[in-house]
Amino acid sequence: MEARDILFFDTMLTPKIITVVYWIVLVSAVVTGVGVMFSTSFWGGLGAMVAVIVGTRIVCELMVVAFKANEALQEIRNK
Repeated sequence: MEARDILFFDTMLTPKIITVVYWIVLVSAVVTGVGVMFSTSFWGGLGAMVAVIVGTRIVCELMVVAFKANEALQEIRNK
């Protein structure tokens, strides 16, 4: 990936950012969930941690699917 590809929007940068954001949210959810599990409610912390992880995964996958669809449409257009 060259700087020119990014500057002229030939390559999408957002899918890579989505991956980084997913991992940041995942680590944050685990740390926060463990903190809640030991400070207030074990099951509440565990439930919240699982809900945030699953919800974030679904949202990120939907965004990646949108970008994959865009890539497929660009390939069709270029043929």
